[in-house]
This record gives sequence, structure tokens and C-alpha cells, in this order.
Amino acid sequence: MKIIGLTGSIGMGKSTTAGFFAAAGIPVHDADAAVHALYRGRAVAPVEAAFPGVTVDGAIDRARLSRALSGKPENFRRLEAIVHPLVFEERQSFLEKAAADGADIAVLDTPLLFETGSEKDVDIVVVVTCDPAIQRERVLSRPEMTVEKFEGILKRQLPDGEKRARADYIVDTGHGLDDARQAVFAIIADIRGKGQS
Repeated sequence: MKIIGLTGSIGMGKSTTAGFFAAAGIPVHDADAAVHALYRGRAVAPVEAAFPGVTVDGAIDRARLSRALSGKPENFRRLEAIVHPLVFEERQSFLEKAAADGADIAVLDTPLLFETGSEKDVDIVVVVTCDPAIQRERVLSRPEMTVEKFEGILKRQLPDGEKRARADYIVDTGHGLDDARQAVFAIIADIRGKGQS
């Protein structure tokens, strides 16, 4: 089974691209969704212990957590030290199930693939990109998003150009959904073609 690491900076269209892989019948593990689930489950107690007051009704309140992290890089590292091992366990279970189900390709949708050193755990890296002006427009149209918040997120992410330079495949979502969907189908066909050769 070939493991694809799917990544891309905020607002590049990574979730949409992951959806195209899923629609093509490829199992996809969404790291963000795994974190959301952990914030309602196994991560609640250790995160609350590290950042008292971030829990509401038995779940991590993302707005409160965001305030606790704001402007403190060391707090991000503390949070990652708690959450990343739990996400890794979930990811391993996903891969075992995909392999047991006979999948020939599986996708790990991982926003911070390079930043966490996770590219070493995958066979193929697919980077989702678009023009920076399109990215900016998409991100700033989100509710609760500010220019400062956007710039803070970008600072924690490897620059798009560096990601593209390290990619095996690139999906540019700036030319519309059909174009991006076709790029995904072409990647799948290419990987399967190489598997047969």
C-alpha cells in the first residue's frame, strides 16, 4: 500500500483535495478531524491539566485554547507534545484498517506534514497550492479570521514555495474545482501505473 502525505498551507484547498481522493475511493485520514475528536475525548484531561480553564462541558473549547496559546510559541510546543502522539496512534489504526481492507493507496491529510517531520512516514508527498492572492482572499473570508491571525498561522507553516519544492506531486486549486479534481485523478492513475510497472 502506497501512503500519500497530503499537505498545503491554510486556504490552499487541501480539504477539498482530500475530498477528491475520498470520492475516488481512496481512504483518507484527516488529522484535523482526528484532533477535533480528541478534543472531545482522550485529549481533554491532559490538555486541561496543561492549560487550566480551556474545557467547557467536558470538551476542549477551541476559542479558549486559542487564547491560551496566543503569542506563546512554547505553549504550542506543549500542546503538540500532548496531541501529536495521540494523533499518531489514530493514524496507525487507520493505516492498519486500510491495509486490511485491501487498499492500494491511503492518504494522510496532514496540515503540518513537513513541520512535524511526518514526511518521513509517507511514500509520496502531494502539496496543494494556489496563488497567494487567492489564498489570502479565501482565508480572510472565514468567520473569526483576522489579518493578524492569518499572518500568525503562516509564520508557523513552512512557506508554500518550500513545500512545492519538496513535493512529488502538486495540485493547484487556483484554476477551479474540475481542474483540481482532474489533477487528483491523474496522480492516482500515475501512482497505480508505477505500481504495475
